[in-house]
Amino acid sequence: MAPLPGAELVQTPLQLYRYLLRCCRQLPAKGIQEHYKHAVRQSFRVHSDEDNPERIQQIIKRAIEDADWIMNKYKKQN
Repeated sequence: MAPLPGAELVQTPLQLYRYLLRCCRQLPAKGIQEHYKHAVRQSFRVHSDEDNPERIQQIIKRAIEDADWIMNKYKKQN
């Protein structure tokens, strides 16, 4: 189960970045949103020099799975 519709369409790092920021907007509190937005930006800076297409797809898959877990975590708390 994806946190937002469209997860299956994410193919590029830019699409992933936008998708994850949209996920952040769905989180309940402003402080939580800012925390995860910062984490998303930081991760993109760390991986900005990645040029292996297989590794990029692994990162995209893992990021979507992590976003799913986070969205479910906060959905259960509310």
